[in-house]
Amino acid sequence: MTSPLIGVSTYQEEAGWGVWTLPAALLPAGYPRLVQRSGGLPVLLPPGEPATAAATVARLDGLVIAGGADVAPDRYGAEPHPRTGPPALDRDAWELALIEAALTGGVPLLGICRGLQLLNVALGGTLVQHLDGHAGPPGVFGYHDVEPVPGTLLGRALPEPVSVPTYHHQAVDRLGSGLLASAHAADGTVEALELPDARAFTLGVQWHPEAGDDPRVMDALVAAARGASSGA
Repeated sequence: MTSPLIGVSTYQEEAGWGVWTLPAALLPAGYPRLVQRSGGLPVLLPPGEPATAAATVARLDGLVIAGGADVAPDRYGAEPHPRTGPPALDRDAWELALIEAALTGGVPLLGICRGLQLLNVALGGTLVQHLDGHAGPPGVFGYHDVEPVPGTLLGRALPEPVSVPTYHHQAVDRLGSGLLASAHAADGTVEALELPDARAFTLGVQWHPEAGDDPRVMDALVAAARGASSGA
């Protein structure tokens, strides 16, 4: 059985290796490893020209929008909160174009942390710019339980409450058009959302499955991508 090609968006940061310190396209290794564990072939998608997003997505069987910097508040009509971090404007533009291309083209889509937030913003939703209790110390994932909503995409992938690795200080406020909240934390924070009327599997999770040992969310994306690539 052919392994589906899964694109994963990347960071663009100054980085050092060997004798070099240069701008680099970066992605924590947990992302491609999780795609591989679930039976997909990962391909990294560094920020590019938004006009090329549709042609890029057309070559893929599935798409993952990875975590990263806070979304620029002007993307959802808000002024920056004092705790909102510097935006990654090139990533915002590129990944919003990727999301639009996936939704238009019927390509299975999984948003992770920032990716969930961008999916919400892409469909007209807004974000809470700061909340506490959803991260560990700087650079350390926290853990908390999430409760999936039965009967949803997420509920079918994760039919029971689960403890998830988490590192975020922003979250969904108003849901974007057509989106359904499909998991919550104990404090009511939306921990997953999905688009029931999408042409293909469309799911966002607020936690970081690539940092844990539960592959079922990525398994669901790769299964949908395999079905899409086979015409099933």
